Amino acid sequence: MATTKSKVSKNTTPKSTATKTTTAAKEKEVVTTEVVEAPAEKKQYKVKKNLDPNMIVTVKNGFQGRLIYKSRRTNERFEWETFGDEQDMDLQELKNARNSSKAFFVNNWFLIDDPEVLEYLGVSQYYKYALNFKSFDDLFEKAPDDIKDTIAHLSAGQKKSVAYRAKELIADGVIDSIKVINALEESLSIELIDREK
Repeated sequence: MATTKSKVSKNTTPKSTATKTTTAAKEKEVVTTEVVEAPAEKKQYKVKKNLDPNMIVTVKNGFQGRLIYKSRRTNERFEWETFGDEQDMDLQELKNARNSSKAFFVNNWFLIDDPEVLEYLGVSQYYKYALNFKSFDDLFEKAPDDIKDTIAHLSAGQKKSVAYRAKELIADGVIDSIKVINALEESLSIELIDREK
């Protein structure tokens, strides 16, 4: 009888193991199906990046002062009088500007709010830490350590714009915190106020 019991237990064990294997196989199939669906979503996102070269893009002046860009393709002249002024340019013209005058992107003189346009042009890396027009003055309301950290990541062009704007706001009395002024001067390596007075 002991032999029979052991035979029964031997037969029972393989059956329960086979059932577990089948359940595990079904679970693997479900996981595989989910993994296959995820890349399809990414492909659809990439398709959106194929933008129409004739689409119009609003470009803001990221330079504190007059900014002029002359097209080598059409000889058309684009002019922005002050920081934040807007001009409409077609995407193809921006692509040409990237090829012939990359400094407009590297220094963030062209402020473009649409991340898809930046990616299409292949200039996203220059705008990773860039301040946009709306958040530009918000920098001066941050804590001194946050100001230093933000400025450390800015392009040379934006650092000059920050310095120019800071001088304006200090002269107007908008920035009056010595800690903020010291943080700006230290980060920008310039003097913003005359300390000899």
